Amino acid sequence: MASQPADARKSVILARMSDFETVQEYETVNLLRDGAAAIVEMNRPEVLNAWNGQIATDLVDALNACAGDDVRAVLVTGAGRGFSAGADLGSMSQGGLPTRASGRPDLERLLHARYHPIMRAVRGLDKPVLAGVDGTAAGIGMSFALACDLVTVSERAKLNHAFTKIGLGPDGGASIFLVARLGWTRASEIMLEGRVVEAEEALRIGLVNRVRPTEGFRSALEEQVRALAAGPTASHAATKRVLNALVLRSLEEVLSLEAREQGLLGDSTDFAGAVSAFMKKEQPTYIGR
Repeated sequence: MASQPADARKSVILARMSDFETVQEYETVNLLRDGAAAIVEMNRPEVLNAWNGQIATDLVDALNACAGDDVRAVLVTGAGRGFSAGADLGSMSQGGLPTRASGRPDLERLLHARYHPIMRAVRGLDKPVLAGVDGTAAGIGMSFALACDLVTVSERAKLNHAFTKIGLGPDGGASIFLVARLGWTRASEIMLEGRVVEAEEALRIGLVNRVRPTEGFRSALEEQVRALAAGPTASHAATKRVLNALVLRSLEEVLSLEAREQGLLGDSTDFAGAVSAFMKKEQPTYIGR
C-alpha cells in the first residue's frame, strides 16, 4: 500500500472526528481529548500500525500523558483499516536493533526496552483503558489490545497470535493475558496453533467484551469511552487495582520469562528464515533450531 503524506493522514483523522480534538501529534501517534475522555491513536496506517522503535516511544509518552486527574478514561485504537499488525518485520530486517554475539537481533533486550514499558503504562493507569480493534490485531498488537481493561472489536476484526508463525513464542504479556481471559485450554490452542480468531468467535469464547458493526464503529467507541469517563473514577481505580492484584500479580515475572525465551528464539535459524520468508512473501520452513 502506498504511504500517505503525514499531513494528509492527519487531515483524514481530523475530518472524521466529531467532538474529539487533537492535543498532541507525535510522529506515529495522535493524542485526542474530549473533556475527561482521551484517545491514543496509533498512526501508521500504511503498515497497519505495525510497531517500530518510534511508535513504542510515542505510545509510552501518550499513555503517560493520560495519567493526570483530568483524564478519566482512555481509548487506544489504530488509524486506517487495522489496530496493529504487530512488530514491523520490515524495519527489523533493516537493522538498527540491539544484537547478540551471533549478530542476530537481541529480542530480549528489545522487549525490555521498547515494549514492556507500554504494557506497564496500560496496567498502571488508574482508570479504564478501552481497546478499539477494527481489522487486524496481530502479535504484539494483539498483546497490546488484551492488556487493556476492555476490548471492543468491529465485525471485521481479526485477532492473530502470530508469534508461532515466525518461529517465536508469546511476548508483551500475551501468555498471561490470554490465560487470564480464556483459561489454559483455549489459550494453549490459540498460542500453539497461531490461528486467527475472528470477531464473533472472540466474543463467544470471552476473548473480547463486545462486537460492534463496522459501519459507525469509531462513533461507538467514542460513545463508550465518554461513558467510562463519566463513571465513578475512584471506583474504577479501586477495581483495576484489585484485578491487577488478583490476575496480573505475576506480570513482571512473566514479562521477564517471555523476554528470555524470545531472546533465545530470536537467535534461532527458524526465526531468521521466517523473517526472510516474510520479506519475500513466502512460507517459512522450520528445522527446529
